[in-house]
Amino acid sequence: MLNQSFQLDRHRTTASREFQAGLTTFTAMAYILAVNPTILANTGMDKGALITVTALTAALSTLIMAFLTNYPIVLAPGMGINAFFTFTIVLGKGLPWSEALGMVFVNGLIFLALSVSGIREKIIAAIPYSLKTAITCGIGLFIAFIGLKNGGIIVSDPVTFVRVGDFASGPVALCLAGVLLTIILVARGLPGAIVISIAIVTVAGLFVPTAAGARVTQFPTSLVALPHSPAPVFLKLTFQFLTSGSAFAVAVPLILTLLLVDMFDNIGTLIGVTKRAGLLAADGSLPKAGRALIADSLATLASALLGTSTVVSYIESAAGVEAGGRTGLTSLTTAALFLLALFFTPLILIVPAAATAPALVVVGIFMLQSVVDIEMSDFRAAAPAVLTIVGIPLTFSIAEGIGIGLITAALLALALGKPKSITPIGYLVAAVFFLQFFKLFPFGS
Repeated sequence: MLNQSFQLDRHRTTASREFQAGLTTFTAMAYILAVNPTILANTGMDKGALITVTALTAALSTLIMAFLTNYPIVLAPGMGINAFFTFTIVLGKGLPWSEALGMVFVNGLIFLALSVSGIREKIIAAIPYSLKTAITCGIGLFIAFIGLKNGGIIVSDPVTFVRVGDFASGPVALCLAGVLLTIILVARGLPGAIVISIAIVTVAGLFVPTAAGARVTQFPTSLVALPHSPAPVFLKLTFQFLTSGSAFAVAVPLILTLLLVDMFDNIGTLIGVTKRAGLLAADGSLPKAGRALIADSLATLASALLGTSTVVSYIESAAGVEAGGRTGLTSLTTAALFLLALFFTPLILIVPAAATAPALVVVGIFMLQSVVDIEMSDFRAAAPAVLTIVGIPLTFSIAEGIGIGLITAALLALALGKPKSITPIGYLVAAVFFLQFFKLFPFGS
C-alpha cells in the first residue's frame, strides 16, 4: 500500500529508508517546538498554547505537502518570519497579535491566488538553471554556517566579524567531536549516520560539563506530558486593519513584506531541496511546482487559523533527503513525529545544540557539492552564481541572496546584448528586488 501510494519503487527507495529519513528531518528541526513559542510569546500570546499550535501546524502543513506533491518537504512556522511577526508587526508597529494573524491570513490568500493562476510557478521558471544550482549551494553554506554558529565553533567578533570559539569549552568540544563523528559515519556509508550521531552526542552530553557547572544534556523532568490547549490562540485572528484607513496604510507594506520574503524563501528552499533529491527535470524545471506552491499557500492559511506566524518549507528537509528520503512518506513520517512530540516534548527538548549542529554542518557539505554543476569556466554564469552562493549566508536571508543573483544576471544579460536569456518575469522580479534594496518600493522591515 505504501509503495503504491508514494511510488517508492519508481523513486528507488524503501519504506524503512523513508521512515529513517523522516526521523532525521524531525530530529534536525525539532528545535522549532521550543524556539517558535519562545519568540511569539513576546507578543503576549500564551506560550503553552503556542507549543501545541507549532506542532499541529507543522504536522498539518507537512501532510498537505506530502499528499499534494509526494515530495520529502517538511513545513513549519518559519524562523525569521516569526521574528518579523513579533518584533516588527506587533512590538514595532504596536498592532495586536490577533491583527498580525489576520495579515498572515491575507498574505495566504494572495499566495493562493498567485499559485492557482500559475504566476508563482512562472517565477520559479524564470530563475536560470545556474542560479537554481547556486541557490542549492548557498543554502548549503547557510546551513553549515548555522550549524557552526549553533555549536559555538564560530562566534561573532567586532573586528573580524567571526572567529573560532573556545574549543576548550565542553559544549564546543563535544560539538566538534560530533562533526567529526558524523563525517566519519557518513563517509563509511552507515545507514542513518546523522541520526546515530545525534543520539551518541546527546547521550555523551549527559557527562560533559558546561561553564556554569551544569551538563550539556539535561535529564528530562518527565518523559511524557499532556499537550496544552490551543484555545488561547486558535481562530483568534482579527481584520480591523481592513476597515480602518490608518491601520490599512500601516498593514499594506507589512503584508507585502510577508509576501516577498515568504515567496522567495519558499522558492529557494523548494529548489534547493528538490534538486538535491534529484526531483528537478533535466531542464531545471520542477515537476508539480504548481501543486507544491498551492500546498504552501494552504499551509499559510492554516497557520493563521491555528494561531501562529507564517509556515514555510524548511531547509532542514535537506537532512532527510541526505538520509535517503525521496517521497512524501518521509514528510508523512515527520508529520506523525510532530504529533507524537506533543506527548514527548520534555524528552525531545533535551537534545542539545551540540548534537544537532553537526547534522547541519554535514548537510551543508552535501548541498555544496552541487557547485560542480555550475559552468564556472563561463564567467557570465559564474558571477551571478557566486554572488548568490555567498549572498545567502552573508545576508542571512535566502530571499535576499536570490535577489542579488537575479539582479546581477539581469544586468549582465542586458549589458552583453543577450536580453532574451532572462524571461520577462525574471526581469520583473529582479526589478522588485532592486527597488526593495534601494528602498524605492514599500517592501522591507
